[in-house]
Amino acid sequence: MRTPRPLARLAGLAALASATALVAATTTVAPASAAPTWAPADEAVLTPGVQAYTEGGQCTTNFVFTDAADNVYLGYAAHCAGLGAATDTDGCLAGSQPLGTAVDFVRGGSLIGAGDRVGGGTLAYSSWLTMQERGETDANTCAFNDFALVLVDEADDDSVNPSVPFFGGPTGIDIDGVGAGEQVYSYGNSSLRFGIEQLSPKFGISLGTTGDGWSHPVYTLTPGVPGDSGSAFLNADGQALGTLSTLAIAPLPASNGVGDLASELAYAQQFSGIEGLELALGTEPFSPGL
Repeated sequence: MRTPRPLARLAGLAALASATALVAATTTVAPASAAPTWAPADEAVLTPGVQAYTEGGQCTTNFVFTDAADNVYLGYAAHCAGLGAATDTDGCLAGSQPLGTAVDFVRGGSLIGAGDRVGGGTLAYSSWLTMQERGETDANTCAFNDFALVLVDEADDDSVNPSVPFFGGPTGIDIDGVGAGEQVYSYGNSSLRFGIEQLSPKFGISLGTTGDGWSHPVYTLTPGVPGDSGSAFLNADGQALGTLSTLAIAPLPASNGVGDLASELAYAQQFSGIEGLELALGTEPFSPGL
């Protein structure tokens, strides 16, 4: 088995332009009345945090999404389907697998075993491919918009629950970011941890917001490592804050860069062509677990 695909870029890119208006105009959450019938949280095998393998590289899924046609998606990072090296970090230039590429959902994958395949899907949206098709030129968008959606195979829809393991939620979307020192929570599932589930929940603090709202550097215990890419991040209220994208070596060693979900989802809602794309709320209440 190939090793996990590396976290795709280094933190510290300059902030140049704002995504605030785009977020305010388009980001939405599925209302409770429109929610599908989810599998019970304690029985579901497709949830945020399940491992996702694309052409051999392993990432972690973040949140569940739905659309107007009742399709179900699991999100991860666009670089999880990337073709180049970890240094190919500009989403407006980096190569990617095409839409329609197969993705396997796995539990228990590690460096010593393939784990159990628990479902599948196809790459249905990539921020990298969309930005390149549109000719995106905004530096912050190109640098930090690292988000993709995997359309879950219809046969596996009954195995899905949108609750984040261990923490519960999401309770909504964080639309105004987090300040320095605010608590954050995440659930990673890198195969480098050899299936030790006790290491999956992560507790940490935000270091603020960069990229004019597109990114949030964070410190967590333990830090995100290759294979955690795409993981969900929640704020102190259990709202969906972002998706794990980067591991920094400078200027803040061992910190992670978290792409702002409100900005990433708003971009997808405007340009993906997926009608009615929305975040699915968790069925389980948010609990920090401290």
